[in-house]
Amino acid sequence: MALASSWAALRQRRRVALIPYVTAGFPDMGVTHELLNGAADAGADIIELGVPWSDPVADGPVIQASSHAALAAGTTLASVLDLLAASAPRVPVILFSYLNPILAFGPDRFAARAREAGAAGILVTDLPVGVDPGVETRLRSSGLPLVRLLAPTSTPERLRLIAAASEGFVYLVARLGVTGRSAETGAPGHRGTELRSRIAAVRAVTDLPVAVGFGISGPADAAEVAAIADGVVVGSALVERMRSGGAAAGLAWLGTLRTAMDAARRAA
Repeated sequence: MALASSWAALRQRRRVALIPYVTAGFPDMGVTHELLNGAADAGADIIELGVPWSDPVADGPVIQASSHAALAAGTTLASVLDLLAASAPRVPVILFSYLNPILAFGPDRFAARAREAGAAGILVTDLPVGVDPGVETRLRSSGLPLVRLLAPTSTPERLRLIAAASEGFVYLVARLGVTGRSAETGAPGHRGTELRSRIAAVRAVTDLPVAVGFGISGPADAAEVAAIADGVVVGSALVERMRSGGAAAGLAWLGTLRTAMDAARRAA
């Protein structure tokens, strides 16, 4: 499913995208499969399917632990692609990976296999714009959009560069630090003014949708961001629920976010 058409449909409906992140293979491949196939009914609009890696430096303890557990259970990039191909998600799936697994697999081979498996885009956490143009070109060889992360510390010049290079949407990191809840984002309303300003700065230089992630841990956080952004990304809090409750717990929790986000959008 194409990202561009999905975003166009969301805009027409005035709906904010709910974008769950899930670590492939955690707590096992069967749970990931259930999540992929049930996410649309729970209210998700796009899925980030995380490829586990041994040193996920941008992630906090929850996703780090999930990556290590998935690797210990034998999850590989090849098995993640096989899982995606065998699933039937009704929303676009972004393959979310660090660079090392892709380099080991081969960027051209990865891009081709990702498209064949049904991916709608690629996001590489530790491949900043312009650092390795050759790898960027190879990842684009299949025609899949290469989604970019935008840090809160980005200068105006860097912001324009990243926005120009982004495809599909811009993933705006809400705060400094790693994924997961922190004191900085603990209370609804805490970051609203600053985040609104960052989103406005991005929209001033691109027409792409702006999705916001890092530190969104519940319905109140999701509602706050939904009032001002085009998409809300949730990861650690979802992965933690799936650790103990499987796909059913994760899907039920996504439903509470969807309800809160829709209410916030109507009130905005």
